[in-house]
Amino acid sequence: MALSLQDIENLFIEKGGEQYSGEPVTQLEHALQSGLLAESAGASDRLITAAFLHDLGHLLHDLGETPTMQGIDDVHQYRALPFLRTLFDDEVLNPIKLHVDAKRYLCAVRSSYFSQLSVDSVRSLALQGGIFSPVQATAFIAQPGAQEAVSLREWDDLAKTEGLPTPSLAHYIGIARRCIQQ
Repeated sequence: MALSLQDIENLFIEKGGEQYSGEPVTQLEHALQSGLLAESAGASDRLITAAFLHDLGHLLHDLGETPTMQGIDDVHQYRALPFLRTLFDDEVLNPIKLHVDAKRYLCAVRSSYFSQLSVDSVRSLALQGGIFSPVQATAFIAQPGAQEAVSLREWDDLAKTEGLPTPSLAHYIGIARRCIQQ
């Protein structure tokens, strides 16, 4: 089943108020902050859209608010892809698909990165396969969209500031609308 932009907007309206996995923000606040960080960095509309939608998969399951506390990897990076494939091309989808592996990559290539992760990110890292080996890291970064996924991951990590003013949901839906594939 494909989602329309209206469906996505409705998902954020209906479920975006849920807590973002033990962080001081909601799912919607996290999405808006991720979009804001991408936009502030001068990212393309497609990468801004990927940043805004990267955790949409969390809104598409009913495993509870923090599945990692139950020892469950919700594979959210893949969950949303079938729903988004009719709307967006790989420039939007690849960074979404790869943002979890980007965390595994950053832990492998930046010695200080792991120590900056939140408690839930550390817990989910273990469930998601742990830190990449050097061979895995090299293979990861060679994939299409991997560099963009690394940028997205960095914004994802920062998009957890309680009370941060952001543009509206409508603003990011508008940017996403410009990225719809013909």
